[in-house]
Amino acid sequence: MELLKQKIIQEGIVLDGGVLKVDSFLNHQVDPELMMEIGRTFARLFRDSGVTRIMTIESSGIAPAVLTALELGVPMVFARKRKSLTLQEDLYTEKVYSFTKREESEVTVSKKFLAPAERVLIIDDFLANGEAALGMARIIRQAGAEVAGIGIVIEKSFQAGRGKLLEQGYRVESLARIASLEGGKAAFV
Repeated sequence: MELLKQKIIQEGIVLDGGVLKVDSFLNHQVDPELMMEIGRTFARLFRDSGVTRIMTIESSGIAPAVLTALELGVPMVFARKRKSLTLQEDLYTEKVYSFTKREESEVTVSKKFLAPAERVLIIDDFLANGEAALGMARIIRQAGAEVAGIGIVIEKSFQAGRGKLLEQGYRVESLARIASLEGGKAAFV
Protein backbone atom coordinates (compact mmCIF):
# COMPACT_ATOMS: atom_id res chain seq x y z
CA MET A 1 0.00 0.00 0.00
CA GLU A 2 1.84 3.03 -1.30
CA LEU A 3 0.27 5.64 1.03
CA LEU A 4 1.36 3.63 4.07
CA LYS A 5 4.89 3.16 2.71
CA GLN A 6 5.21 6.91 2.16
CA LYS A 7 4.08 7.58 5.75
CA ILE A 8 6.68 5.13 7.04
CA ILE A 9 9.41 6.78 4.95
CA GLN A 10 8.40 10.32 5.94
CA GLU A 11 7.45 9.85 9.59
CA GLY A 12 8.80 6.49 10.78
CA ILE A 13 11.78 6.54 13.11
CA VAL A 14 14.12 3.55 13.33
CA LEU A 15 15.26 2.79 16.87
CA ASP A 16 17.94 0.39 18.06
CA GLY A 17 17.02 -3.27 18.23
CA GLY A 18 14.92 -3.46 15.05
CA VAL A 19 12.12 -1.23 16.34
CA LEU A 20 10.20 1.06 14.00
CA LYS A 21 8.49 3.96 15.76
CA VAL A 22 5.32 5.04 13.95
CA ASP A 23 3.60 6.87 16.78
CA SER A 24 2.80 9.91 14.63
CA PHE A 25 0.19 7.98 12.62
CA LEU A 26 -0.49 4.52 14.12
CA ASN A 27 0.69 3.80 17.66
CA HIS A 28 -0.04 6.97 19.62
CA GLN A 29 -1.56 9.52 17.30
CA VAL A 30 -3.82 8.12 14.57
CA ASP A 31 -4.08 9.44 11.03
CA PRO A 32 -7.80 8.89 10.34
CA GLU A 33 -7.54 9.22 6.55
CA LEU A 34 -4.76 6.64 6.46
CA MET A 35 -6.76 4.34 8.77
CA MET A 36 -9.79 4.62 6.47
CA GLU A 37 -7.64 3.57 3.52
CA ILE A 38 -6.15 0.71 5.55
CA GLY A 39 -9.67 -0.46 6.49
CA ARG A 40 -10.78 -0.30 2.84
CA THR A 41 -7.70 -2.22 1.72
CA PHE A 42 -8.13 -5.02 4.26
CA ALA A 43 -11.86 -5.21 3.43
CA ARG A 44 -11.02 -5.56 -0.27
CA LEU A 45 -8.41 -8.26 0.42
CA PHE A 46 -10.68 -10.33 2.69
CA ARG A 47 -14.18 -9.53 1.37
CA ASP A 48 -14.63 -13.03 -0.11
CA SER A 49 -13.35 -14.86 3.00
CA GLY A 50 -16.68 -15.09 4.82
CA VAL A 51 -15.52 -12.90 7.70
CA THR A 52 -18.10 -12.60 10.49
CA ARG A 53 -15.97 -10.77 13.07
CA ILE A 54 -12.69 -8.84 13.36
CA MET A 55 -10.29 -9.38 16.28
CA THR A 56 -7.23 -7.45 17.46
CA ILE A 57 -5.25 -6.83 20.65
CA GLU A 58 -5.44 -3.51 22.44
CA SER A 59 -4.40 -0.89 21.75
CA SER A 60 -2.61 -0.05 18.49
CA GLY A 61 -4.56 -2.57 16.44
CA ILE A 62 -7.92 -1.05 17.35
CA ALA A 63 -7.97 1.77 14.77
CA PRO A 64 -7.23 -0.38 11.70
CA ALA A 65 -9.44 -3.19 13.05
CA VAL A 66 -12.50 -1.03 13.67
CA LEU A 67 -12.25 0.61 10.24
CA THR A 68 -11.90 -2.80 8.58
CA ALA A 69 -14.96 -3.98 10.52
CA LEU A 70 -16.87 -0.90 9.41
CA GLU A 71 -15.99 -1.57 5.76
CA LEU A 72 -17.00 -5.25 6.05
CA GLY A 73 -20.11 -4.55 8.14
CA VAL A 74 -19.12 -6.95 10.94
CA PRO A 75 -18.45 -6.51 14.69
CA MET A 76 -14.94 -6.05 16.09
CA VAL A 77 -13.63 -7.35 19.40
CA PHE A 78 -10.27 -6.68 20.97
CA ALA A 79 -8.32 -8.85 23.36
CA ARG A 80 -7.61 -6.96 26.55
CA LYS A 81 -4.18 -6.97 28.13
CA ARG A 82 -5.41 -6.25 31.65
CA LYS A 83 -8.36 -7.69 33.47
CA SER A 84 -10.82 -5.25 34.96
CA LEU A 85 -13.63 -5.47 37.49
CA THR A 86 -16.07 -5.91 34.60
CA LEU A 87 -14.05 -8.65 32.90
CA GLN A 88 -13.50 -11.48 35.38
CA GLU A 89 -15.46 -14.57 34.30
CA ASP A 90 -16.19 -16.60 31.18
CA LEU A 91 -13.01 -15.59 29.41
CA TYR A 92 -10.73 -17.00 26.77
CA THR A 93 -7.13 -16.29 27.80
CA GLU A 94 -3.70 -16.68 26.23
CA LYS A 95 -0.20 -15.53 27.07
CA VAL A 96 1.36 -13.28 24.42
CA TYR A 97 4.92 -11.96 24.33
CA SER A 98 5.40 -8.44 22.92
CA PHE A 99 8.59 -7.88 20.91
CA THR A 100 8.40 -4.09 21.33
CA LYS A 101 7.54 -4.05 25.04
CA ARG A 102 9.71 -7.06 25.82
CA GLU A 103 7.09 -8.46 28.20
CA GLU A 104 4.50 -11.18 28.36
CA SER A 105 0.84 -10.31 28.82
CA GLU A 106 -2.16 -12.48 29.48
CA VAL A 107 -4.75 -11.35 26.95
CA THR A 108 -8.44 -12.02 27.42
CA VAL A 109 -11.64 -11.98 25.39
CA SER A 110 -15.09 -12.44 26.86
CA LYS A 111 -16.73 -15.65 25.69
CA LYS A 112 -19.91 -13.73 24.87
CA PHE A 113 -18.10 -11.86 22.06
CA LEU A 114 -16.61 -14.85 20.25
CA ALA A 115 -18.90 -17.69 19.17
CA PRO A 116 -18.28 -21.13 17.66
CA ALA A 117 -18.53 -21.35 13.88
CA GLU A 118 -17.50 -17.71 13.37
CA ARG A 119 -14.90 -16.79 10.75
CA VAL A 120 -12.62 -14.28 12.43
CA LEU A 121 -10.21 -11.95 10.67
CA ILE A 122 -7.24 -10.97 12.83
CA ILE A 123 -5.98 -7.42 12.28
CA ASP A 124 -2.81 -6.17 13.97
CA ASP A 125 -0.52 -3.19 13.69
CA PHE A 126 2.82 -5.04 13.48
CA LEU A 127 4.09 -8.51 12.68
CA ALA A 128 7.53 -9.27 14.09
CA ASN A 129 7.80 -12.74 15.64
CA GLY A 130 4.11 -13.59 15.27
CA GLU A 131 3.34 -14.03 18.95
CA ALA A 132 0.33 -11.67 19.06
CA ALA A 133 -1.29 -13.18 15.97
CA LEU A 134 -0.65 -16.73 17.18
CA GLY A 135 -2.12 -15.87 20.60
CA MET A 136 -5.25 -14.45 18.99
CA ALA A 137 -5.52 -17.53 16.74
CA ARG A 138 -5.36 -19.79 19.81
CA ILE A 139 -8.19 -17.80 21.42
CA ILE A 140 -10.25 -18.12 18.24
CA ARG A 141 -9.68 -21.88 18.22
CA GLN A 142 -10.62 -22.10 21.94
CA ALA A 143 -13.98 -20.59 20.96
CA GLY A 144 -14.51 -23.22 18.26
CA ALA A 145 -14.26 -20.51 15.62
CA GLU A 146 -12.02 -20.35 12.55
CA VAL A 147 -9.30 -17.89 11.54
CA ALA A 148 -10.39 -16.38 8.21
CA GLY A 149 -7.02 -14.68 7.73
CA ILE A 150 -4.52 -12.32 9.28
CA GLY A 151 -4.16 -8.70 8.17
CA ILE A 152 -1.02 -6.87 9.23
CA VAL A 153 -0.45 -3.14 8.80
CA ILE A 154 3.38 -3.30 8.96
CA GLU A 155 5.37 -6.52 8.71
CA LYS A 156 9.03 -6.81 9.62
CA SER A 157 9.87 -9.48 7.06
CA PHE A 158 13.37 -9.90 8.47
CA GLN A 159 11.84 -11.51 11.57
CA ALA A 160 10.23 -14.94 11.89
CA GLY A 161 6.55 -14.03 12.25
CA ARG A 162 5.32 -14.58 8.67
CA GLY A 163 6.98 -17.99 8.50
CA LYS A 164 5.39 -19.11 11.77
CA LEU A 165 1.92 -18.04 10.60
CA LEU A 166 2.26 -19.61 7.15
CA GLU A 167 3.57 -22.80 8.76
CA GLN A 168 0.28 -22.97 10.72
CA GLY A 169 -1.64 -22.63 7.45
CA TYR A 170 -2.88 -19.06 7.93
CA ARG A 171 -3.37 -16.59 5.09
CA VAL A 172 -1.31 -13.46 5.84
CA GLU A 173 -1.79 -10.14 4.06
CA SER A 174 0.59 -7.32 5.04
CA LEU A 175 0.14 -3.80 3.72
CA ALA A 176 3.80 -2.80 4.11
CA ARG A 177 6.56 -5.40 4.26
CA ILE A 178 9.89 -4.16 5.55
CA ALA A 179 12.97 -6.06 4.43
CA SER A 180 15.37 -4.24 6.77
CA LEU A 181 15.77 -1.25 9.07
CA GLU A 182 19.51 -0.93 8.50
CA GLY A 183 21.12 2.47 8.28
CA GLY A 184 18.20 4.07 10.10
CA LYS A 185 15.82 3.65 7.15
CA ALA A 186 13.06 1.24 6.23
CA ALA A 187 13.72 -0.78 3.08
CA PHE A 188 10.66 -2.51 1.66
CA VAL A 189 10.25 -6.01 0.21
